[in-house]
Parts: sequence; structure tokens; C-alpha cells
Amino acid sequence: MLYQTIVFAPLIGAIIAGVAGTGFGGARLPEKASMVLTTGLLFLSAILSWLAFMGIAFGDAPDTTITLMRWLDIGGLEANWALKMDTLTAVMLIVVTTVSSLVHLYSWGYMSDDKYKPRFFAYLSLFTFFMLMLVTSDNFIQLFFGWEGVGLASYLLIGYYYKKPSANAAAIKAFVTNRVGDVGLALGVMTVFLVFGSVEFDVVFSAIAENSDRRLDFLGFNLNAIELIAMLLFIGAMGKSAQFLLHVWLPDAMEGPTPVSALIHAATMVTAGVFLVCRAYPIYDAAPFTAGFITALGAFTAFFAATVGLVQNDIKRVIAYSTCSQLGYMFFAAGVGAYNAAMFHLFTHAFFKALLFLGAGSVIHALHHEQDMRKMGGIWRKVPWTYAGMIIGTLALTGIGMPLLGWGFAGFFSKDAIIEAAYAVGAGGGNNAAVFAFWMGLIAAFMTSFYSWRLIFMTFHGRFRSDHHTLEHAHESPWSMRIPLIVLSIGAIFAGAIFYKSFMYGYGGFWHGALPIAGGDHAALAPTNLFAAAEGYESAGEEAGGGHHFPLWVLFSPLVVSALGFVLAFFMYRNGGTERRIAHAADTGGSPLYRFLLNKWYIDELYEVTLIRGARKLGDFFWKVIDVGIIDRFGPNGIAAFTAGASRRLSRLQSGKLFHYAFVMLIGVAVLVMIGVRGLGG
Repeated sequence: MLYQTIVFAPLIGAIIAGVAGTGFGGARLPEKASMVLTTGLLFLSAILSWLAFMGIAFGDAPDTTITLMRWLDIGGLEANWALKMDTLTAVMLIVVTTVSSLVHLYSWGYMSDDKYKPRFFAYLSLFTFFMLMLVTSDNFIQLFFGWEGVGLASYLLIGYYYKKPSANAAAIKAFVTNRVGDVGLALGVMTVFLVFGSVEFDVVFSAIAENSDRRLDFLGFNLNAIELIAMLLFIGAMGKSAQFLLHVWLPDAMEGPTPVSALIHAATMVTAGVFLVCRAYPIYDAAPFTAGFITALGAFTAFFAATVGLVQNDIKRVIAYSTCSQLGYMFFAAGVGAYNAAMFHLFTHAFFKALLFLGAGSVIHALHHEQDMRKMGGIWRKVPWTYAGMIIGTLALTGIGMPLLGWGFAGFFSKDAIIEAAYAVGAGGGNNAAVFAFWMGLIAAFMTSFYSWRLIFMTFHGRFRSDHHTLEHAHESPWSMRIPLIVLSIGAIFAGAIFYKSFMYGYGGFWHGALPIAGGDHAALAPTNLFAAAEGYESAGEEAGGGHHFPLWVLFSPLVVSALGFVLAFFMYRNGGTERRIAHAADTGGSPLYRFLLNKWYIDELYEVTLIRGARKLGDFFWKVIDVGIIDRFGPNGIAAFTAGASRRLSRLQSGKLFHYAFVMLIGVAVLVMIGVRGLGG
């Protein structure tokens, strides 16, 4: 019952809080009881998830699949509702439940003034349940069910403040954009069944080799079936994980409460696409073209999002674009075959990105819901706990550490591993996408450092740039908000160092075959001399199956570009630099490049001109011309109008005057007589 409790405890909390907590079922559960119940069940799920993780990854607990019930049995399509438990699932369980439980606790303080707390906590728990369904699936149908459930829950959470038009618009935008990607995912699942006759992961993955040369006709093209499946599945991943062109929903999702931003952007919804690619790695290993496409697109997304983050002024949007950029790193790691590095960065990223979002929420809470960094400054003494947490999160995000010494914050271990994996694959020759990813990764690392420290300097240093009444009343957050910051800070500091050997080298059989590790075809993916001077890592890596030795400039380049980003941000935004630049941008509107980046490369405007406007006109045509003008006019509305007109005309015969009725009867008798006489005459 351990695994079942992990998955269904959040669902139980969501149902009770959503029904009894809101008074939907009649008797109303007190809101504090709803908060205690949902939070308690999430912490129970998180504790059990860590026990399951330690048992599967480091203990004797075997990989297993627990069948709950037969779900679908239609013709040849069979799918169970089952829980697939292996190390890959266990990693996702601790990420999802740990962040979600801390977000629940954090929401006690952040949402203290909200009138509808049971509904909010029910939405949070429902979101977590669907995410757990997604990561424990043992077949593509169940994965699709969890995938769509997460989309539904995210719509409810992003649009939680439903009386705000901007929140409604953001929720619809997220929902619709994800539906675009989900079309690809649905087609991919259908193609999987068409090719393999099954949707179960184990059956599909074991039959890839024998179907590697199979071809299908799709949209007038004759394509390799495995490549087609890989591309269609990745289109779904692009939507959920906000890759370039399907990223537009991500910044607008900031309209939801800050705990929602942390939950969606740190560890759960946006990482679903990365999980999908890693879970289906046998497909992507057999689809080199799609893998190259993922590498290039992920690298470009890392670069694109970082450029936009340089100039954003909303504190949550800066961190949102940072999430988009870091997801690009995860994808190009998977694209070059470094699936373990991708999952490692997903794991460490959850800690420091949740820390940054919740820290930003603490700042917003302290400044009475102010989110514009141009109206902040000099508040670090007012919120020392939050400031410390944000500094730790920034150090982890920018990957501060010391190569060859085995010391650093969480992001140093995972992000450097990804950059070095790209270099290793590119250095092997013939993989231009990997070379592109390596250089884009370095450039994005420089920009990440710059905009992260820009956020710190604009928010916490310099002089306060709003009314002093707000500054005087600024205060540190309550302990319900501080405790999650402390826990996440510990993870942001130590998670990389503790788990590096396990994720990257599979020490102690960590992965149990759930993901490939160093050795064999994946020997290039273990940066064995990343910490060559630390505790024999290099020789241990070679024992694990090989590895590459990197030039020192490759090892130190991520640290160097991060340091340069800090120095540039320091000189531009400290010592009055913030005030000068804000005033200059306000007076001049900024340079063309500044406006280009501030407007997010005008992607939204491009969509408005090329797609949205045309779709709206097409919709209006079908609505006003086809539906209302033709179908309704000559269909139900036309028939109804004819019937109503005929009844009105017939009703005039009912005058209520006796001589009218006698006259009609006389005419009727005359007509009958004429018919009878004519009949006799014939």
C-alpha cells in the first residue's frame, strides 16, 4: 500500500477539501481543517516518496509494476491503470511531492487573506495527483490521462483569480497552447498503437529494433515510423515544457498566485515533457534526426529565454523565463543522449527554482503585492531570511562551484554536466547540433548570471523606489513561509554534491536500467574528470564504463561566464546604476534591441497577426455566416419562425364572433356540395 498511498493521498485531500471544504456537499468543513488535511496528506505522500526512493534507488526494493485495474479493453487496445515504480519514477515522486508539500505549507501564510482557501488547496492537491498519475504510468494512455489532468488543474490554478480578466486570459492561453502540443502527443500515442499494437512501455520499447525500418505515410510524406513517433511525442513535450514557439503561455501563467508559479514552473508541469523524453529514451535513441532536432531546439530555447529575461521588470517573469531557459538545457541534454544529466538537472532545478519563486513571493508579500522590480530596492534588511534564500537560489541557478575540487551549489553539478556532455558529443565529430548546444549553453549561462544578479540588485540593494509607507510596513514573512525557504535552501546547496555520483555514474545500480549511464554507446556522457581531484571520481567513473577527459577551458568556462555575468550586473545595477537605467528607459523607451527583448521577440504579436487574427475571422465567419446566417436561419430558427407565423395567421380565424363561424361553416358546406355534385356528374 506504500505506492498507492503516495499517489492517492493528494486525491483524497482534493476531494474532501473541494466538496466539504467549499460546502458543495451540504455541511461545510472549516477552512483550517481543509488546509490541515490537504497539507498533512501531501507531507505524508512526500515522506513515503522519499522512503520509496531510498528503497528503490539505494536499497533492495525491486522495480515493480502494480496493476490497480483493467482500464481499457476495446478491440485490440488494452491498457491497465497501473503504477510503474522504478528509479526514474521515484526521482519524479520526490520532486513532485516535496515541492508540492512545501508549497502547501507556504500557502498558509501567502494566502492568509484569501476568502476561498479550501478551493485553492483542493486545486493544489488535484494538480499533484494528476502529476503523480503521469509519472507513475506504465503505458501511454495513462500518461496521456495524467497529462491532460495536469493541463486542467493548471487552468484552474492559473485562473484562480477568475474575476481578473488578465487571469482568465492567461488561463485560456495556457490551456489552448498546451492543446496545440497535445494534438501531437495524441497522434504520437495513436501511431505507437498502430506500429506496435500496444501502448505499454515495456512492450513498445522491446519491439523498437524490429520496427526500426518500418515506414508510414503521414501528411503526404513517407517517413520512418520511429522518427515520426518520436517527433509527435516531442511536440507534446514542447507544449508542456514551454519550448520555443510553444512557450508563450509560460510568462502569462504568472497571473496565478505565487505558490502556483512555484508548483507549475519549478518541479511539476513544465518538467513533464523532459520526463516523457527520458521515459521514452529507447525511442529517441532510435530516432537520430528527432534527437538532433531536440538538441538544437532545446539549445535555442535556452538562449532565447535568457535574452528575454535580461530586460524583464516583473520579478516573477524574470524567474519564469529562467525556467524556460533551464528547460532548454534539460532538453538538449536529452537530445545528445545524456538522459541522466537531464534528469539530474530536473532534480536540482526543482530545489533552487522553487526557492526563487517562493522567495519572490515572500518579497511580494512583504511589499503588499508589488511585483515591479523598478519599484523595489534596499529591502534586504527588512527581509533577511528571504534575502538569504534568494542569494542561495541565485548561486545555485548560476552554477557557482569549483571544478576539480568537487565543491559547488546544486546547479553547478547538473548544469556543468549538461554543457560538458554536449561538448563531449560534439567533439566526437559529426554532431553539429551538439556543438551548437555547447556554445548556446555557455552564452545562456552568462545571461542567466546577469539577469539573476540584476534581480538581486534591483530588488534588495540600492534605494527604495516607491512610497516610503510601503517600505516602513515591509516585513519578513511568517514562519509558514520561511520554513519552505529554509528546506529548499538546503536542497539548493547540497542536492548536487550528494547525488552527483548516483545520477551521473549510477553508483550502486542507482538507475537499475531505467536510464542509460556511462558505458557502452553512452561512454561520452560521463564527464569523468569534472571532479578529477575529488575522492577518486575519475577512476570510479572509468570503472563505470569509460568517459571523456576535457580540456581545462571546457571545465572552467561555465564558471568564468557566470562570474562575468555577475561582474557586469554589479557595475550596471549597483551604486545608483539601477536608478539611472530605469530613468533612461522611461525617458527614451530604450534602444531598439531593448524594446525587441522587452517585447519577447514579438512572438505574441506575430501569432496575433498570422494565426490568432485569422482564426478569429474564420471563427466569426463560421459563427455569423454559416451558423447564424444559414444553418440557424433555414434550420431551427427558420422552422420556428415559420411555425410561429403560421400559428399567428391561423389564430386570426378564431375571432370569437358567431356569424364568422357560421359563414365559414356555410363556405365549407358549399364546398362539400360542389364536390359531391361534381362527383355525381362525373
